[in-house]
Amino acid sequence: MDQTLIERRQFSGGMKGKNLRYLNEQSADTRLTRTGFLLLEHFSLPAFTQALDTIITSNLLRPGLFSSRTLALSDGEVVSDLGLVIRPDARIDLAAFQELDLLVVCGGYRTELKASDELIHLLRAAAERGVSLAGLWNGAWFLGRAGLLDGYRCAIHPEHRPALTEIAKSTHVSSEPYVIDRDRLTASSPSGAFHMALDWIKGLHGKALVEGVEDILAFEESRYRRIKPDENICVSAPLREVVKLMDANLEEPLELEQLAVYAGRSRRQLERLFKEQLGTTPQRYYLELRITEARRLLQHTELSQVEVLVACGFVSPSHFSKCYSSYFGYRPSKEKRLVK
Repeated sequence: MDQTLIERRQFSGGMKGKNLRYLNEQSADTRLTRTGFLLLEHFSLPAFTQALDTIITSNLLRPGLFSSRTLALSDGEVVSDLGLVIRPDARIDLAAFQELDLLVVCGGYRTELKASDELIHLLRAAAERGVSLAGLWNGAWFLGRAGLLDGYRCAIHPEHRPALTEIAKSTHVSSEPYVIDRDRLTASSPSGAFHMALDWIKGLHGKALVEGVEDILAFEESRYRRIKPDENICVSAPLREVVKLMDANLEEPLELEQLAVYAGRSRRQLERLFKEQLGTTPQRYYLELRITEARRLLQHTELSQVEVLVACGFVSPSHFSKCYSSYFGYRPSKEKRLVK
Protein backbone atom coordinates (compact mmCIF):
# COMPACT_ATOMS: atom_id res chain seq x y z
CA MET A 1 0.00 0.00 0.00
CA ASP A 2 1.62 3.20 -1.23
CA GLN A 3 0.73 6.11 1.03
CA THR A 4 0.69 9.71 -0.09
CA LEU A 5 3.86 11.53 0.87
CA ILE A 6 3.45 13.62 3.99
CA GLU A 7 4.77 17.11 3.45
CA ARG A 8 5.20 18.07 7.09
CA ARG A 9 8.15 16.61 8.92
CA GLN A 10 6.21 16.10 12.14
CA PHE A 11 5.22 12.77 13.64
CA SER A 12 1.79 12.55 15.22
CA GLY A 13 0.16 10.91 18.19
CA GLY A 14 1.90 7.94 19.77
CA MET A 15 4.70 7.91 17.19
CA LYS A 16 5.99 11.41 17.88
CA GLY A 17 7.85 10.58 21.08
CA LYS A 18 9.54 7.55 19.55
CA ASN A 19 11.13 9.77 16.90
CA LEU A 20 11.65 12.96 18.88
CA ARG A 21 15.43 12.68 19.18
CA TYR A 22 15.83 12.50 15.40
CA LEU A 23 13.84 15.61 14.57
CA ASN A 24 15.79 18.28 16.48
CA GLU A 25 12.46 19.56 17.67
CA GLN A 26 12.47 22.42 20.14
CA SER A 27 9.78 22.89 22.75
CA ALA A 28 7.75 26.06 22.65
CA ASP A 29 8.29 26.21 26.41
CA THR A 30 12.03 26.69 26.92
CA ARG A 31 12.07 27.89 30.51
CA LEU A 32 14.68 26.26 32.71
CA THR A 33 13.44 24.12 35.60
CA ARG A 34 16.05 23.93 38.34
CA THR A 35 16.18 20.78 40.46
CA GLY A 36 18.14 20.04 43.60
CA PHE A 37 18.66 16.62 45.20
CA LEU A 38 19.22 16.63 48.95
CA LEU A 39 21.17 13.44 49.66
CA LEU A 40 20.59 12.11 53.16
CA GLU A 41 22.96 9.55 54.68
CA HIS A 42 22.33 6.05 53.23
CA PHE A 43 20.02 7.47 50.57
CA SER A 44 18.75 5.05 47.93
CA LEU A 45 21.19 5.37 45.04
CA PRO A 46 18.85 3.52 42.61
CA ALA A 47 15.92 5.83 43.43
CA PHE A 48 18.12 8.92 43.06
CA THR A 49 19.63 7.81 39.75
CA GLN A 50 16.24 6.79 38.31
CA ALA A 51 14.91 10.31 38.86
CA LEU A 52 18.13 12.00 37.75
CA ASP A 53 18.51 9.86 34.63
CA THR A 54 15.02 10.81 33.52
CA ILE A 55 15.83 14.51 33.84
CA ILE A 56 19.17 14.20 32.05
CA THR A 57 17.61 12.19 29.22
CA SER A 58 14.99 14.90 28.76
CA ASN A 59 17.82 17.35 28.20
CA LEU A 60 19.28 15.07 25.54
CA LEU A 61 16.04 15.41 23.61
CA ARG A 62 15.41 19.07 24.30
CA PRO A 63 18.56 20.75 25.62
CA GLY A 64 18.26 23.29 28.38
CA LEU A 65 14.97 22.25 29.93
CA PHE A 66 16.44 21.20 33.28
CA SER A 67 19.39 21.83 35.53
CA SER A 68 20.30 19.61 38.47
CA ARG A 69 22.62 19.75 41.44
CA THR A 70 23.24 17.66 44.53
CA LEU A 71 23.05 19.05 48.06
CA ALA A 72 23.90 17.80 51.54
CA LEU A 73 23.19 18.80 55.12
CA SER A 74 26.89 19.32 55.81
CA ASP A 75 30.19 19.68 54.04
CA GLY A 76 31.88 16.52 52.90
CA GLU A 77 30.74 13.23 51.47
CA VAL A 78 27.50 11.27 51.75
CA VAL A 79 27.38 7.45 51.71
CA SER A 80 24.61 5.84 49.67
CA ASP A 81 22.75 2.65 50.53
CA LEU A 82 25.07 0.73 48.19
CA GLY A 83 28.15 2.00 49.97
CA LEU A 84 29.15 4.30 47.13
CA VAL A 85 30.39 7.69 48.28
CA ILE A 86 29.01 10.87 46.71
CA ARG A 87 30.44 14.33 47.13
CA PRO A 88 27.48 16.73 46.71
CA ASP A 89 27.87 19.98 44.84
CA ALA A 90 27.07 22.18 47.83
CA ARG A 91 25.76 22.35 51.36
CA ILE A 92 22.08 23.22 51.50
CA ASP A 93 21.21 26.66 52.86
CA LEU A 94 18.61 29.38 52.40
CA ALA A 95 20.49 30.87 49.47
CA ALA A 96 20.14 27.60 47.55
CA PHE A 97 16.38 28.09 47.30
CA GLN A 98 16.87 31.17 45.17
CA GLU A 99 18.12 28.82 42.44
CA LEU A 100 15.65 25.93 42.80
CA ASP A 101 12.21 25.11 41.47
CA LEU A 102 12.13 21.58 42.89
CA LEU A 103 13.89 20.16 45.94
CA VAL A 104 14.03 16.35 46.15
CA VAL A 105 14.72 14.82 49.57
CA CYS A 106 16.48 11.53 48.90
CA GLY A 107 16.11 8.94 51.66
CA GLY A 108 16.72 5.22 51.81
CA TYR A 109 15.99 2.03 53.70
CA ARG A 110 18.67 2.76 56.32
CA THR A 111 18.22 6.52 56.40
CA GLU A 112 17.51 7.40 60.01
CA LEU A 113 14.12 8.96 60.63
CA LYS A 114 15.51 11.91 62.50
CA ALA A 115 15.14 15.49 61.35
CA SER A 116 17.20 18.26 62.91
CA ASP A 117 15.69 21.66 63.67
CA GLU A 118 17.89 23.06 60.92
CA LEU A 119 16.51 20.66 58.30
CA ILE A 120 12.91 21.34 59.31
CA HIS A 121 13.57 25.08 59.11
CA LEU A 122 15.14 24.73 55.65
CA LEU A 123 12.30 22.61 54.29
CA ARG A 124 9.69 25.04 55.56
CA ALA A 125 11.66 27.97 54.11
CA ALA A 126 11.77 26.22 50.73
CA ALA A 127 8.00 25.76 50.79
CA GLU A 128 7.43 29.38 51.77
CA ARG A 129 9.51 30.50 48.80
CA GLY A 130 7.39 28.48 46.38
CA VAL A 131 9.83 25.63 45.80
CA SER A 132 8.07 22.36 44.97
CA LEU A 133 9.07 19.51 47.28
CA ALA A 134 9.65 15.83 46.59
CA GLY A 135 10.63 12.81 48.62
CA LEU A 136 12.17 9.52 47.50
CA TRP A 137 11.93 6.23 49.44
CA ASN A 138 11.34 7.61 52.98
CA GLY A 139 11.96 11.21 51.96
CA ALA A 140 8.26 11.90 52.51
CA TRP A 141 8.78 11.34 56.25
CA PHE A 142 10.99 14.42 56.46
CA LEU A 143 8.42 16.49 54.59
CA GLY A 144 5.74 15.20 56.94
CA ARG A 145 7.88 15.92 59.99
CA ALA A 146 8.13 19.53 58.81
CA GLY A 147 4.33 19.70 58.47
CA LEU A 148 4.55 20.09 54.72
CA LEU A 149 2.28 17.19 53.78
CA ASP A 150 -0.80 18.30 55.71
CA GLY A 151 -3.79 17.90 53.39
CA TYR A 152 -1.69 16.11 50.76
CA ARG A 153 -1.57 12.59 49.41
CA CYS A 154 1.87 11.00 49.40
CA ALA A 155 3.83 7.78 48.85
CA ILE A 156 6.51 6.28 51.08
CA HIS A 157 8.27 2.94 51.34
CA PRO A 158 6.03 0.42 53.20
CA GLU A 159 8.61 0.00 55.98
CA HIS A 160 8.22 3.64 56.93
CA ARG A 161 4.50 4.08 56.31
CA PRO A 162 3.51 3.64 59.99
CA ALA A 163 6.13 6.18 61.09
CA LEU A 164 4.81 8.81 58.70
CA THR A 165 1.21 8.10 59.63
CA GLU A 166 2.12 8.68 63.27
CA ILE A 167 3.60 12.15 62.76
CA ALA A 168 1.39 13.40 59.90
CA LYS A 169 -2.17 12.88 61.04
CA SER A 170 -3.79 14.95 58.28
CA THR A 171 -1.78 13.37 55.47
CA HIS A 172 -3.22 10.63 53.26
CA VAL A 173 -0.42 8.06 53.10
CA SER A 174 -0.96 6.04 49.94
CA SER A 175 0.24 2.55 49.03
CA GLU A 176 0.89 3.67 45.45
CA PRO A 177 4.46 3.59 44.10
CA TYR A 178 4.37 7.35 43.56
CA VAL A 179 2.03 10.28 44.06
CA ILE A 180 2.04 13.77 42.58
CA ASP A 181 -0.32 16.03 44.49
CA ARG A 182 -0.03 19.65 43.39
CA ASP A 183 3.48 20.81 44.42
CA ARG A 184 4.38 17.66 46.35
CA LEU A 185 5.96 14.67 44.62
CA THR A 186 6.71 11.45 46.47
CA ALA A 187 7.88 7.97 45.50
CA SER A 188 8.31 4.80 47.53
CA SER A 189 10.82 2.92 45.35
CA PRO A 190 13.31 3.33 42.47
CA SER A 191 10.62 2.35 39.97
CA GLY A 192 8.26 4.81 41.60
CA ALA A 193 10.93 7.53 41.36
CA PHE A 194 11.28 6.86 37.63
CA HIS A 195 7.56 7.09 36.93
CA MET A 196 7.16 10.06 39.26
CA ALA A 197 9.82 11.96 37.32
CA LEU A 198 8.23 11.00 33.99
CA ASP A 199 4.81 12.16 35.13
CA TRP A 200 6.23 15.43 36.45
CA ILE A 201 8.05 16.10 33.17
CA LYS A 202 4.91 15.23 31.23
CA GLY A 203 3.02 17.90 33.18
CA LEU A 204 5.67 20.45 32.29
CA HIS A 205 6.45 19.61 28.68
CA GLY A 206 3.90 17.16 27.32
CA LYS A 207 3.47 13.51 26.42
CA ALA A 208 5.76 13.38 23.38
CA LEU A 209 8.85 14.28 25.40
CA VAL A 210 8.08 11.59 27.97
CA GLU A 211 7.56 8.98 25.25
CA GLY A 212 10.91 9.99 23.78
CA VAL A 213 12.59 9.55 27.16
CA GLU A 214 11.01 6.12 27.58
CA ASP A 215 12.16 5.13 24.12
CA ILE A 216 15.78 6.05 24.87
CA LEU A 217 15.85 4.41 28.29
CA ALA A 218 14.39 1.24 26.76
CA PHE A 219 17.16 1.25 24.13
CA GLU A 220 18.81 -2.02 25.12
CA GLU A 221 15.51 -3.82 24.68
CA SER A 222 14.51 -2.03 21.48
CA ARG A 223 17.91 -2.79 19.99
CA TYR A 224 16.98 -6.46 19.70
CA ARG A 225 13.22 -6.37 19.31
CA ARG A 226 10.73 -3.66 18.61
CA ILE A 227 8.78 -2.29 21.56
CA LYS A 228 5.17 -2.56 20.56
CA PRO A 229 3.77 0.85 19.62
CA ASP A 230 0.62 0.41 21.67
CA GLU A 231 2.57 0.10 24.94
CA ASN A 232 3.21 3.80 25.28
CA ILE A 233 -0.01 5.26 23.96
CA CYS A 234 -3.23 5.70 25.90
CA VAL A 235 -6.02 4.74 23.52
CA SER A 236 -9.31 2.87 23.68
CA ALA A 237 -9.45 -0.90 23.27
CA PRO A 238 -10.84 -0.81 19.69
CA LEU A 239 -8.12 1.56 18.52
CA ARG A 240 -5.44 -0.45 20.32
CA GLU A 241 -6.51 -3.51 18.34
CA VAL A 242 -6.21 -1.60 15.08
CA VAL A 243 -2.72 -0.40 16.01
CA LYS A 244 -1.73 -4.00 16.79
CA LEU A 245 -3.04 -5.06 13.39
CA MET A 246 -0.99 -2.35 11.72
CA ASP A 247 2.08 -3.38 13.67
CA ALA A 248 1.64 -7.02 12.64
CA ASN A 249 1.22 -6.11 8.97
CA LEU A 250 4.06 -3.79 8.03
CA GLU A 251 5.46 -5.76 5.10
CA GLU A 252 2.06 -5.98 3.38
CA PRO A 253 0.03 -3.11 4.86
CA LEU A 254 -3.71 -3.62 5.14
CA GLU A 255 -6.17 -1.35 3.42
CA LEU A 256 -8.25 0.94 5.59
CA GLU A 257 -11.39 -1.00 4.71
CA GLN A 258 -9.75 -4.22 5.93
CA LEU A 259 -8.73 -2.62 9.19
CA ALA A 260 -12.25 -1.33 9.71
CA VAL A 261 -13.75 -4.79 9.13
CA TYR A 262 -11.32 -6.44 11.54
CA ALA A 263 -12.07 -3.79 14.17
CA GLY A 264 -15.82 -4.09 13.70
CA ARG A 265 -16.09 -0.42 12.81
CA SER A 266 -16.97 1.54 9.72
CA ARG A 267 -14.27 3.42 7.85
CA ARG A 268 -15.69 6.71 9.12
CA GLN A 269 -15.76 5.47 12.73
CA LEU A 270 -12.16 4.34 12.44
CA GLU A 271 -11.07 7.69 11.05
CA ARG A 272 -12.85 9.44 13.91
CA LEU A 273 -11.11 7.24 16.52
CA PHE A 274 -7.68 8.10 15.11
CA LYS A 275 -8.50 11.79 14.88
CA GLU A 276 -9.87 12.02 18.42
CA GLN A 277 -7.27 9.88 20.19
CA LEU A 278 -4.09 10.24 18.13
CA GLY A 279 -4.72 13.48 16.30
CA THR A 280 -4.09 12.03 12.86
CA THR A 281 -5.52 9.80 10.13
CA PRO A 282 -5.15 6.00 10.00
CA GLN A 283 -3.13 6.27 6.79
CA ARG A 284 -0.68 8.73 8.22
CA TYR A 285 -0.24 6.77 11.45
CA TYR A 286 0.41 3.59 9.46
CA LEU A 287 3.06 5.37 7.39
CA GLU A 288 4.73 6.75 10.52
CA LEU A 289 4.74 3.30 12.08
CA ARG A 290 6.46 1.87 8.99
CA ILE A 291 8.97 4.73 8.78
CA THR A 292 9.85 4.31 12.45
CA GLU A 293 10.40 0.57 12.03
CA ALA A 294 12.49 1.22 8.91
CA ARG A 295 14.78 3.49 10.92
CA ARG A 296 15.14 0.83 13.62
CA LEU A 297 16.03 -1.83 11.05
CA LEU A 298 18.56 0.41 9.34
CA GLN A 299 20.23 1.25 12.62
CA HIS A 300 20.19 -2.09 14.39
CA THR A 301 20.33 -4.78 11.68
CA GLU A 302 22.53 -5.58 8.71
CA LEU A 303 19.62 -5.57 6.27
CA SER A 304 20.18 -3.67 3.05
CA GLN A 305 18.13 -0.61 2.24
CA VAL A 306 16.11 -2.60 -0.29
CA GLU A 307 15.41 -5.33 2.27
CA VAL A 308 14.29 -2.72 4.78
CA LEU A 309 11.93 -0.95 2.42
CA VAL A 310 10.35 -4.27 1.44
CA ALA A 311 10.01 -5.30 5.10
CA CYS A 312 8.21 -2.04 5.82
CA GLY A 313 5.78 -2.15 2.92
CA PHE A 314 7.24 0.41 0.51
CA VAL A 315 6.84 -0.25 -3.19
CA SER A 316 9.84 1.61 -4.56
CA PRO A 317 13.22 2.95 -3.39
CA SER A 318 12.32 6.46 -4.56
CA HIS A 319 9.10 6.60 -2.56
CA PHE A 320 10.84 5.15 0.50
CA SER A 321 13.62 7.72 0.23
CA LYS A 322 11.17 10.62 -0.10
CA CYS A 323 9.10 9.51 2.90
CA TYR A 324 12.19 8.92 5.01
CA SER A 325 13.68 12.29 4.10
CA SER A 326 10.44 14.12 4.83
CA TYR A 327 10.49 12.93 8.44
CA PHE A 328 14.17 12.66 9.35
CA GLY A 329 15.68 15.28 7.09
CA TYR A 330 18.10 12.93 5.34
CA ARG A 331 17.96 9.96 2.97
CA PRO A 332 17.86 6.41 4.38
CA SER A 333 21.28 5.80 2.85
CA LYS A 334 22.67 8.36 5.31
CA GLU A 335 21.29 6.62 8.39
CA LYS A 336 23.88 5.64 11.00
CA ARG A 337 24.45 1.92 11.36
CA LEU A 338 24.76 1.01 15.03
CA VAL A 339 25.31 -2.73 14.69
CA LYS A 340 28.73 -3.98 15.75
